[in-house]
Amino acid sequence: MKYVLMIGLDESNVSEEIARHGCGGWSEEMTRRGVVRGGLGLRPAAEATTVRVRDGDVLLTDGPFAETKDQIGGLSVIECSGLEEAVEIASKHPVARYGSIEIRPLLDL
Repeated sequence: MKYVLMIGLDESNVSEEIARHGCGGWSEEMTRRGVVRGGLGLRPAAEATTVRVRDGDVLLTDGPFAETKDQIGGLSVIECSGLEEAVEIASKHPVARYGSIEIRPLLDL
């Protein structure tokens, strides 16, 4: 089963150490286990552009989609046996200690 792990955090509380050192070995461990299928970090939500189409008009908004302090800072795609293993993998991610990891199954297209 494939899942996306959406890494959620309060961007104002991201320590310089985490910014410099990334996932603290989590990516390497999960790669060794053979569960990581891809991933990426995202630039700050303040650099986002949101697109909406209403009545045929394209509307652009600078900044994040949602006005909230917690934002998605990155994504990891994993493949594992099921939700129980996905929870175990997500719980080992360093951001789980001060942010959140949303686990969402991917559609099998």
